[in-house]
Amino acid sequence: MRRALAFNNSPHLAVPLRFFLTVPVFALLASILLLVAGPQALASRWTPYALALTHLFTLGVLASAMAGAFMQILPVASGVNVLAPRLTSVVVHTTLTLGTLLLAVAFLRGQALLFGLALGALLVAFTSLLAACAGGLWIHRADAAKGADDVLLASRLALGALFITVALGGTLAAAFAWPGLTMPVLLLTDIHAGWGLLGWVGLLVIGVAYQVVPIFQVTELYPRPITRWMAPSIFILLATWTASLVFDFGSWHAGRVAAALVLIAYAIFAATTIYLLHTRKRPKPDATTLFWRTAMLSLSACALLWPVQVITKTDYSIALGILFIVGFAWSAINGMFYKILPFLLWFHAQNELPIALKGVPKVKDIIPDHAATRQFFAHACALPLLVAAAVWPAPFTRVAALAMAISVCWLGWNMASAIRLFLNAKKQIAASLEAYAAQQSRAATGRP
Repeated sequence: MRRALAFNNSPHLAVPLRFFLTVPVFALLASILLLVAGPQALASRWTPYALALTHLFTLGVLASAMAGAFMQILPVASGVNVLAPRLTSVVVHTTLTLGTLLLAVAFLRGQALLFGLALGALLVAFTSLLAACAGGLWIHRADAAKGADDVLLASRLALGALFITVALGGTLAAAFAWPGLTMPVLLLTDIHAGWGLLGWVGLLVIGVAYQVVPIFQVTELYPRPITRWMAPSIFILLATWTASLVFDFGSWHAGRVAAALVLIAYAIFAATTIYLLHTRKRPKPDATTLFWRTAMLSLSACALLWPVQVITKTDYSIALGILFIVGFAWSAINGMFYKILPFLLWFHAQNELPIALKGVPKVKDIIPDHAATRQFFAHACALPLLVAAAVWPAPFTRVAALAMAISVCWLGWNMASAIRLFLNAKKQIAASLEAYAAQQSRAATGRP
């Protein structure tokens, strides 16, 4: 596998940036909703508040971040371009943002019309994303960089899982939009959540990790058996789990075994990543290292808590959801922002400059590590409070919501500061280039 990223293949900065800037806004909305709703939001995963919170985070936060990251990382990691990236990003971002807001309000108000509107917007968003990504993978398959096979395999399987997730989610939204439709809502919901989290989210994080962990964390490469077999094994096990639920073959034991094997696979990935981070060539951890460690520890906790739920027959579904969504996926994404965003801003500030200029900020100065580390500690306080709120809602829910709001506001501030620095640098660069052009013109005409 290649260790280098080809940033010359990057799309226009606006393509990923519009998604990235939306992420802290949706995370803040989810925090505010949890703060307002209080303990009743976490009484059950089926409450309107819980459903609204879940989709604000999975769609508004995770899907937005992952769509932007996919459009950015796929070309630079594999050489394969998404079709019409600027147009696709505008369509996907607009409809995903609108659809997520409509769906959250629909859950809170229980109005069939809102479910129908949300369904339409989200179908446009994900159909456009899937078509652009799948089309790019097919049309530009000959352009794939040597050594990118593992990243491409995980990406293709993640897109396949997303297709299944969207199909199931659309079916469920249709059931709410047209109440006369009869379907097994509880069963479809479980399968929808499984493919969305363990398929789409998990597989894409794994595929991205294969590339960004060795590069940005200066670790050894992931072992070849993991990069070759982890993603397809998880996909096949999820398919087996789904078939056992739908067709009830081999009784429920087949589904439990498949689910257990999926968790074991994720536990192996987590343990491998923790080992790579522990043996990295830079002994002092930066903020992104801390976020990745938190993500892997949260994933390991999921693998430990699920069998406890099965054995004790105690419902820990909300705690599991928080550990996976906030602890694993959001921690990894939050950490990656602190590597990807500064590098993108630096790259687009200096790319194609005719001369070297002092006005271009260094990557490490765009978001200083001390600022990112402080936000990590805010996140590290919020996460255990959220898990505690899942088990004891009354004393912890509002404290956890406030801690989460502080963390995401801090992230938003760091990102806004980076954008402000980038815009100021662009102004300085423009002025320097104008002065340089004037100097060259005077030199050409022999004037002093």
